[in-house]
Amino acid sequence: MRKDLSYKDNTEQKNLLNQFLAEHGVQLSEETLNKLYQFADLVVDTKEFGNLISAKDAGKFLSRHIADSLVPFVFMRRENTQDDTHSSLKWADMGAGAGCPVFPLAIAMPNVQFFAVEPRHMRVNFMQMVKEKLHLDNMTVVGKRFETSGLTDLDFISCRALSTFENDWERAQAGLKKGGTFVTLKSYNNIVHLENDPKVHIQKYVLPEEEQVYALVTRGNNE
Repeated sequence: MRKDLSYKDNTEQKNLLNQFLAEHGVQLSEETLNKLYQFADLVVDTKEFGNLISAKDAGKFLSRHIADSLVPFVFMRRENTQDDTHSSLKWADMGAGAGCPVFPLAIAMPNVQFFAVEPRHMRVNFMQMVKEKLHLDNMTVVGKRFETSGLTDLDFISCRALSTFENDWERAQAGLKKGGTFVTLKSYNNIVHLENDPKVHIQKYVLPEEEQVYALVTRGNNE
C-alpha cells in the first residue's frame, strides 16, 4: 500500500524519480511532473477497468514504472542538442496495456504524435479515459493488435516487457519507415545475447532501489 493518498504528495517517490532524471541530466517542468503524478494516481487508484498494477508495484510506481517509461526520452534527450528534434514525429507503442511507457513519453514529449496500440477492451477504455483527463492532444488510443492497426511509416515503434526482442522486432518492422527506429525496454539478462549484434544498440541502466540491470535496446530500420 502507498504511504500517501496521492503521488503528488509522496515526497519519497517524487525524490527518487527526480534524482533518477537528474543523474541523467534531465529536469522536467512542474507541469510535466504533475501530469506524471496524475497518471500514476490514475493507474494505481482506478479499479473499474480491472487490476492495472500489482499490489507490490503500486507503492513504487513513480520510481519503477514512470522512471522506466521515461528512459527512451532520457537517452534521446541526452544525445540530441536541438530542442525541436522530436517535432512532427510519429511514435506507436505495441501492447500498451495500462499506458507504460507510452503515456509518460507522451507527457514528456508533447510535440510527438503517439499511438497507444492495445487490443484488450478494458485497457483501451482506461487509456481513453486517461487521455481525456490529462488532455493529451498528442495521444491516439488504438483498440487493435498492432498488425491490424493500419499504422505505417512510423518514426518510432516501442514496447515494454512484451515478448523476446526478436519477436517484437519482427512485429514492428513492417510499420517503421525507412530510417525509423524500434525501441524496447528489457531486462539486460534477456538481451545479453545481442551484445555482439552490429545492428542492435544496447544502453544499460538501473532504476531507483532496483537490483537488476535493465537495457534500452534499439534497432534502426535501414533495409
